[in-house]
Amino acid sequence: MESSDVQRGRGRSPFDLIMNQIRRKRTTSDRKSTSGRFLSRQAESGGLSEDREVEEERDGAGVVPGPTDPAESVCDMGWGRVCVFVKRLGKRADSRTLSLAHCDLTATDVLELATLLPSLSLLEEMDLSWNELIGGCLRSLTSHLQNVGGLRTLRLSCCRLTADDITSLGEALKCVPVLEVLDLSWNAGIGGSALQGIVGKLHPTLRELYLVACQLTETDATILGGIVSVLPRLCVLDASCNPLLAHTQTDAEDGSMSKTEPGEGSVWGLGGLVPSLSHTPSLTTLRLHDCGLTTQSLGLLGGSFHCLRSLCQLDLSCNKGVAGGLSLLSPHLALLSHLGGLDLHLCCLTHTDLQALIQALPSLTELTELDLSSNKEVGGVVSDIVSALPLSQIKLLPLNGCSLNQESLSALALAMPYLQCIDVSWSKMVGGRLALLLEALQPSATQELRLSSCDLTTDDLLHLAVVCKRGVLSSLRVLDLSYNGGVGEEGWCGLLGEGGLGSLEELDLSLRPLTSKPSLLTSNPSPLTWLPTLLSAFPHLPALTRLSLQRWTLTAQEREQVNHALRKRKVLLELDPVPFASSANQEGLEEERNEE
Repeated sequence: MESSDVQRGRGRSPFDLIMNQIRRKRTTSDRKSTSGRFLSRQAESGGLSEDREVEEERDGAGVVPGPTDPAESVCDMGWGRVCVFVKRLGKRADSRTLSLAHCDLTATDVLELATLLPSLSLLEEMDLSWNELIGGCLRSLTSHLQNVGGLRTLRLSCCRLTADDITSLGEALKCVPVLEVLDLSWNAGIGGSALQGIVGKLHPTLRELYLVACQLTETDATILGGIVSVLPRLCVLDASCNPLLAHTQTDAEDGSMSKTEPGEGSVWGLGGLVPSLSHTPSLTTLRLHDCGLTTQSLGLLGGSFHCLRSLCQLDLSCNKGVAGGLSLLSPHLALLSHLGGLDLHLCCLTHTDLQALIQALPSLTELTELDLSSNKEVGGVVSDIVSALPLSQIKLLPLNGCSLNQESLSALALAMPYLQCIDVSWSKMVGGRLALLLEALQPSATQELRLSSCDLTTDDLLHLAVVCKRGVLSSLRVLDLSYNGGVGEEGWCGLLGEGGLGSLEELDLSLRPLTSKPSLLTSNPSPLTWLPTLLSAFPHLPALTRLSLQRWTLTAQEREQVNHALRKRKVLLELDPVPFASSANQEGLEEERNEE
């Protein structure tokens, strides 16, 4: 008996042998009791029998039943196990897509999933993201990936993957030759050379690679260069939120930077990655948000643009170290003839940086999105920027946190008719001058209007109300009027009572912290007179999914009125905790809404 078992076990992994032994030990009665448990659950809930449930799951997944034979019976049993497993996790089975993100999967679940892969031979997409308990046990799954050789998308973000997980994944990648998307983001264990486990293992079919927030270091930049150098079809590379990726080596004794010239080895951080981008001529999206880029990094990157002529989206935002060095990049931007989006927000750009960029803008004839927000120097050159842009095609030009002035607003008004998203938040100059921008709007063009902390006045909101009444903002989806405590009740009532916002999905009317009205210290706060107008406006806001009224002090009666008005709608209501009633009362109101 032992010799025959060994013969049958030839060519199988130790995991297969263990699972086979477990299956042989399970008696028929055990299996009946297991299935009986699921059947009884269905009976108790008044649901379908397991056989009928499996049929419906199979029909929904596009599996067509055929003539009954032993082989197909085994296949049906396997698919039935898949349906039961997936439903237990609150999901619906699909023969081509397995989405188990946010399911609190455990190591035991991964083991069970591995045994189900033979019944998922048509699988094209697998998403196990945001299951932090599966880190360290990925090998039990990857050793069975040969059963899903047609897999095209694999997402494993935020799973606490370890170096061993990455190694086992690399060993299994040879079994998925058509993989196009690999997402390993938010796995801190990948940083520190663990990426070495997939070097040379990815097939040339890969089109998208995501490594966001993996604590990648300068050494990893070189390893990443080795990975992308054999991916000629790569379209998307996202290595954002890795602040040490472009870390510059310094002398150990005095802390001064090495004298090695940019481009030699990996001294300048990206020196090990950027040269490899010449092997990715299909790259359309490159995201290096918050990667610790320096002025030298910009020089290296600009020098590679002659090989990246397909680039459409370039994100270099939140890299304060590039300040003063944009002149090393800007002359090369003209090579990116298909560039549609450029993100440089929060980069501490200087006046010299902006002048260099302005000179390059006329050559970017396909640019539709330019994000220079949170750069204070931008406020002084808005007129030059608008003049250099292809205005008729610009859809996104956020200028929040840019220290706008009167001249800036006049220049921005020229671009307003074309913009889908308008954001001038944190610009006090807008207060009392909003009409200048609103009068330039074109009907149905604007989808987002963000005016947070703009010192808006009552007259500003009355002007906004008039524009809404004319139907100019009929396509508006997001309206942010938060942190504008200077608006009187007449302004709120005027806006909320005019209508014209039938497409609105998000409305933020929150107050700035510590300026709540009425004061939280008031023992008996008075009702807000504009609240009835808001309540009567709800029927005219059919698309509303989020309403924020944070730091407005509402009485218990007012809270009940708002909850009552929204209880049959799926609207995210953001209110501060009840200051004058017990938390139990607030929880009761929320539970009542959820039950309804």
